[in-house]
Amino acid sequence: MTKKRILLKIGSNTLTKDTDHISRGKIEDIGRQIAALKEGYEFIIVSSGAIAAAKQFVKLEHNGEEINVKQALASIGQPHLMRIFQENFRELGLFTSQCLLSYSDFEKEQSRVNIKNTIDVLVANNFIPIINENDTVATDEIKFGDNDKLAGLTAALLSVDILIIATNTDGIYTKSSFDSIRPETIRNVSLLSDLKKEIGSSKSSHGTGGMESKIDAATIAQKAGIETWIANGLKDNFITDAIENKSVFTKIKA
Repeated sequence: MTKKRILLKIGSNTLTKDTDHISRGKIEDIGRQIAALKEGYEFIIVSSGAIAAAKQFVKLEHNGEEINVKQALASIGQPHLMRIFQENFRELGLFTSQCLLSYSDFEKEQSRVNIKNTIDVLVANNFIPIINENDTVATDEIKFGDNDKLAGLTAALLSVDILIIATNTDGIYTKSSFDSIRPETIRNVSLLSDLKKEIGSSKSSHGTGGMESKIDAATIAQKAGIETWIANGLKDNFITDAIENKSVFTKIKA
């Protein structure tokens, strides 16, 4: 049986469960779901959270630009983030690997080939690639999009079946219901131009991307024939519930 390939993008707001610390419980929840689904699905993860991880351990003295401080924090936090993934996943019988990429890697044909070949080998040998932007040398994630665009580009390059973007809402809400007690999720959509009319401009507390960057990622995926799901990563079992259609989320058709 050919396994379906899922690229799971996890933002800082999901990994911290909207707090100031990386949540080991959330990483364990993600690992448990991947372990439960591994007979039918293979996973690649694009994960933010390096800066949030560093803030748990250090407060940097600095005189320089704020962006340089964030790059330094990313450098400190990335090994901590990977260690937390490795420890929690290993207890569930899952193996992890780290891949640090930059947007410029996607512009060179040889780099694209190398990325795809390396990740295909890792997945074939039951290693879960955990991808982050190489924040020490590049600043696109810090400045612009909380890894959403990186997830879209990677999903397209690896020809995944589904791109799941975990966020802190039940998908994308209709603009008219956005401020109500029970906002209404847009369940299924084909035309991204319709979706763009509905989104607000709010951003998460740790992440730098709002819904706009998620739609940009979905646009890249859709052009590559990939379906995108935007689901509430703060909830337990958000991946398995989405696959089993037990939860409310936004599905953007390929």
